[in-house]
Amino acid sequence: MNNHDSSVQTFRWSAATPEQRRVVVAAGLGWMLDAFDVMLYSIVLTTLMRAFGMSRTTAGFLNALTLAASALGGLLFGVLADRFGRRRMLSASILIYSISTFACGLSTSIAALAICRFSLGLGMGGEWNTGATLVAETWPAAARGRALGIVQSSWAVGYALSAVVAGLILAHANWRWVFFAGILPAVVVLWIQRSVAEPPLWERSRNAAVPGEMRRALRRSRGPLLVLTAANTFGMFGWWGLFTWIPAYLALPASEGGRGFNTLSLTGFLVVLNLVGMLPGYLFFGVIADRFGRRRAFVGYLVAAAAAVPLLASARQPALILIFACIAAFFGTGFFTGSGIIGSELFPTQIRATALGISYNVARGLSSLAPITIGALSQRYGLSWAFGASALAFAAAAVVGLLLPETLGAELVSDGATSAIPTYGD
Repeated sequence: MNNHDSSVQTFRWSAATPEQRRVVVAAGLGWMLDAFDVMLYSIVLTTLMRAFGMSRTTAGFLNALTLAASALGGLLFGVLADRFGRRRMLSASILIYSISTFACGLSTSIAALAICRFSLGLGMGGEWNTGATLVAETWPAAARGRALGIVQSSWAVGYALSAVVAGLILAHANWRWVFFAGILPAVVVLWIQRSVAEPPLWERSRNAAVPGEMRRALRRSRGPLLVLTAANTFGMFGWWGLFTWIPAYLALPASEGGRGFNTLSLTGFLVVLNLVGMLPGYLFFGVIADRFGRRRAFVGYLVAAAAAVPLLASARQPALILIFACIAAFFGTGFFTGSGIIGSELFPTQIRATALGISYNVARGLSSLAPITIGALSQRYGLSWAFGASALAFAAAAVVGLLLPETLGAELVSDGATSAIPTYGD
C-alpha cells in the first residue's frame, strides 16, 4: 500500500459537501458533550469524596463502573447502529448520557450514584463508535484522518468546558447543580435528527444485506480486531489512570501527596491542559496520519506519552507541572484519533460500528481497572509513583500497535472493508 497517496495531498477542505460538514459537527458535538458530562465527575471528585465519605478506592470504583458500562454500551449501540442506522443510535446515546448525568445530581447515596454512573456509561460507550462510523462513511479517504481528528479534538473542548462550568457552579452552588447542567446536551439531539442523514454507504449495505453476513465478517476480521482492542486497552489504561486522577492530584494538599492547587488554579490548569495539550494533540494526529501513515503516528504518540508521564509525576513547580501535563495530554490523548481512523478503515461496512464498538469500548471496559489501580497504589505509594503504571501502559500499547496493519489511502466500499485490504507489516 502506498503510504503517500497523492489524494492525501490534493484534497481541499472547501470541496467538502454541506452534509459532510454537518456530520462532523454532529459527531463532534456528541463527543464534546460526552466529555463534558463524563468529566464532571472527575472535576468534583474531591467534593464528592467529602460529601459521601468515600475513600480513593471507592471513588476510583465509581469511575471504573462507568468505563465498564461503556463497554456494554459500545457493543449494544454498535450492533444497533449497524442494523438500524448511525444517526438514530448517535441521538439515543446522547439522550442516555445526558439524562443519566442529570440524575447523578439527585443521588443521595453511593449506591444511587453508582447506578447513575453505570447508566451514563452505556450512553458514553454508544456515542463514540456511532459518531466515528458516521464520519468515516461520509468523508473521503484523503481527509478522513483530519475529519476524525476534528471529532476527537472536541473531547478536549468538552473537558475544558466541564472544568469552567463546574468551577463557576461550585463558586455559587453545591455539587448537585454541576450534574444538573449535564442535561444540556440533550438539546443537540433535536438538531441531529432534523439535519443529519444516514450515510448512503450504510443504506446500500443494509439493502444488500445477506443473512449471517455480519457473523462471517466478524470472524474474518478477528485478527486485526484483537490487535486493535489490545492496543486500545493498554492505551486507555494509561489515559484513564492518569487523567481520572489528575484533578484530585492537583487539588489534594502536599501532605497527602498532591500539589495543593486551589479551585481557581485547578480550573485554569485544566482549561489550559485541554486547549493547549489535548486539543492540538487530536488535531495534529489526523494531519500526521494522513501524511505519514496511521500506524507510524499511532505508535509514535504512545511512545512519547510513555516518556512524558514520569516527567509530569516528578515535577514540583506549577509551571513545570503544566508543561509536562500538556505534553502528556498532547500525545496521551491524541492517539485516540488513530484508533478511530484505523478501526474505520479496517472493518467492512456491515460490521463497522460493531467492530469499532468492540475495539474501543471493550478496551474501555477492561481499562476500568485503571482508576481503581491508580487509586489503590496511591493509597500506599502516593499518586506520583502510582502514575508510573500509566506510563507502562502507554509503552505496552505502543508495542502492540506495531502489529497493526497500515490503512493509509484505503477507500471504504459497501461490501468490504476497503478497496485495498491492508495486511500486517504493510
